[in-house]
Amino acid sequence: MPDFDLVLRQGLLVDGSGADPVVGDLAVAGDRIAAMGPRISGRGTRELDVSGLAVSPGFVDMMSWAPETLIEDGRSLSGLMQGVTLEVMGEGTSMGPLDETMRAALRAGGISGREDGFRYPVEWTSLWQYLEWLERRGVSVNVASFVGAGTLREHEIGYADRPASDAELRRMCALLDDEMRHGAVGVASALIYPPETAYTTAELTALARVASAHGGMYASHVRSEGEGLLEAVAELIEIARDAHARAEVYHLKAAGRAHRHLLPAAIALIDDARDAGLAVTADVYPYEYSGTSLSACIPPWAHEGGPAALRARLDDGSVREQIRADMERPGWENPMLDAGPEHISVRGPLGAELARFSGLSLARVAEAMGTTPEDATMDLVRDNRGDVFALYFDIDPSDVRLVASRPWVSFCSDAESLSSEAAERDGAVHPRAFGAFARVLGRFVREEGIVSLAEAVRRMTSLPAENLRLTGRGRLGVGYAADVAAFDPATVVDRSTPAQPHAYAEGMVHVLVNGTPVLLDRVHTGATPGRFVRGPGSRSS
Repeated sequence: MPDFDLVLRQGLLVDGSGADPVVGDLAVAGDRIAAMGPRISGRGTRELDVSGLAVSPGFVDMMSWAPETLIEDGRSLSGLMQGVTLEVMGEGTSMGPLDETMRAALRAGGISGREDGFRYPVEWTSLWQYLEWLERRGVSVNVASFVGAGTLREHEIGYADRPASDAELRRMCALLDDEMRHGAVGVASALIYPPETAYTTAELTALARVASAHGGMYASHVRSEGEGLLEAVAELIEIARDAHARAEVYHLKAAGRAHRHLLPAAIALIDDARDAGLAVTADVYPYEYSGTSLSACIPPWAHEGGPAALRARLDDGSVREQIRADMERPGWENPMLDAGPEHISVRGPLGAELARFSGLSLARVAEAMGTTPEDATMDLVRDNRGDVFALYFDIDPSDVRLVASRPWVSFCSDAESLSSEAAERDGAVHPRAFGAFARVLGRFVREEGIVSLAEAVRRMTSLPAENLRLTGRGRLGVGYAADVAAFDPATVVDRSTPAQPHAYAEGMVHVLVNGTPVLLDRVHTGATPGRFVRGPGSRSS
């Protein structure tokens, strides 16, 4: 009778601790790692020769936008082909808590509000109910989530551009408290997007305090990545200090090359906070171009009341004049000024009448429309069925590498997890969805030597797991969850580009999730062993 369910033989074991790799065997029984060593004498029901491959813990995507794509297709192919075994969601927006109006909006158009988007049942009210529902539905990867600060605000205040009342803030804190008790990993904000632009520092501190009381983290797309970057990072540090919370800066960067001189000072702020005993960390995606909605180029005040109210304003000539004037000036988080219209690539998804603009720069779209970039932006947002995704070529490549070299920085995709076919059909995907983790291993480790293999693996596994306080995950060790990636360190590389953003990464050979093979010899097995990984405040953890 076999001793183990599965044994991986003679791989280069990169255990996630940062220690030097060693050649050896790894055995799995059930959903756990049962043995590790130079040579394991017991036999497995299945045995895999992984000589020449690196064997590491599965990667943790610290900031994922997979909540809807995993409903449509639970295989998580773009992530698994890079070795991702845990998708951590919830930047600003989460799949709960919901009221009936929010549930109806999800049923009608999903998070993006697309009238022609994927439809799915909304059989939950709270975030934890969604995560349990997703597990029952079947996913190939594990899932965890922050509670979106924007979702809390929409639940209690809607899209009103004002501070919360004391009663509203108490209700938001109560909703968050319940979600934390049921397994959320923290609360996360995205402060450049309405309605979250209306949050005060005191309100965010109150929410972070609730999350921290349950062992959770406060994470944030900070209030500015441009000229206000230092003040924005300082605000996050202030929240961490006053709430006694761990805190993470999402995708740390300086947006706009005119602001790149601010990045070393922002890093120094975090280093100083850490030296003072605060648990402040960050993550990064390894690309010199960002991706977000085109409507982010429209000032926050014009979004009050939600997408329908914005479109109505864009159809009002006098209001358009006010919006246009604000789009042409600094003083707010203005991505059009940071990148420039010639460096903004319109992607989609676009309706048939606008599809000809997909892949063009905003400057060329404006030229084709016979108008200004500001008016072209307003017309696209007004006339398309749902928001328009765009790529912003606004980051200096050396800055990406500067952030990636810091030992307290983990990695993220800031993207969906989906199949190549779905991404090609949709047309609104950043290459990071298919390449972020492979790009770290292929370019930053092998080609450029920015970090060692052991250190890169640590920062894709045990660092985020420890930051999130997820016990028993993120390392190779006896008793740890058998989330395992086996890849060829000599060939692993990203293949996705702006021209072909849906190309799968290469070099990942086998992936186990909770002990079950989901990728064998580079082919998805059809298995869906993924689980809702609960945060430290869960009653059942």
